[in-house]
Amino acid sequence: MKKIVSLLFIFAFIISACGGSEPLQITDPTQTIEVNAGEEFTIVIESNPTTGYHWEIMSELSNVEFISKDYQAEEPITTGSGGVDLWTFKAISTGEALITLGYYPPYEDPEPPQQTTTFVVTVK
Repeated sequence: MKKIVSLLFIFAFIISACGGSEPLQITDPTQTIEVNAGEEFTIVIESNPTTGYHWEIMSELSNVEFISKDYQAEEPITTGSGGVDLWTFKAISTGEALITLGYYPPYEDPEPPQQTTTFVVTVK
């Protein structure tokens, strides 16, 4: 009986730890992001701000709202090593949204992005 109770406790702990407190994370721009209104999701994209390059939102956002951007460096952390940017958004109304990010060089003058990527979001 004690083993069953212990197993149930462990199972409940695992379920609560995985209970969706983390936003959905997306890395592949070829896959449509499907979320419900009110849900948060995070776009994870390779980045290397130590070189001065940086990602910026290029498109007008509709049906989604920008929440935050964070950077996580690869281990070991050294000058010039890369990592990932974590762009968190919140779905606010039903419909389709396009999120286009541009990877810009470190120059002060306006330059076109070196790379662009677009994520398609379907809000239910």
